Amino acid sequence: MYNIKEYTKLIRERLSDYRFYHSLCVAESAKELAQRYGADEEKAETAGILHDITKESSKAEQLDMIKKAKMTITPLEMSQERFYHQISGAAYAKVILGINDDEILNAIRYHTTGRENMSLMEQIVYLADFISADRDYDDVDIMRQKVDAGREEGLLYAASYTIKSVTKKQSILHPDTVNAYNWIIYNKGK
Repeated sequence: MYNIKEYTKLIRERLSDYRFYHSLCVAESAKELAQRYGADEEKAETAGILHDITKESSKAEQLDMIKKAKMTITPLEMSQERFYHQISGAAYAKVILGINDDEILNAIRYHTTGRENMSLMEQIVYLADFISADRDYDDVDIMRQKVDAGREEGLLYAASYTIKSVTKKQSILHPDTVNAYNWIIYNKGK
């Protein structure tokens, strides 16, 4: 249904070696998590390979892609270029690649911030981006242990980690991340 080989060739042309390798690793992690959680492995791998497709695109190209897809970008998101790629990546998948599957598009759209009421596919790609084989941030081993212990533990640690690291930098915290954290806590153990 989805042509992973073609998408891999496409991102190879669009991304640096570092970002290309990261995308391959996230795709593999997403596929493994989908298998573990009983989700569609092909969709997870597709969202994983495409999640950063516009990460290295210019600001103008990303904003143009968002406009073409008629996707919403809030004033807060407009003020922080680091939020663009998840929105423009979903827009690219929709407009250029013709992907109309909301599970894939939303997994790309929310892979950085998470959000309240994340679907299983969104959770998978969100976590895969944190634990992919190429990751080497300080808490990555703890993050991987949390995900191994369970999806809920992984989600809570990921959202907490993001909130701590962003607030430590005194940077803007996306409200979707706060909402994701609250949603995870509220539903913990249900």
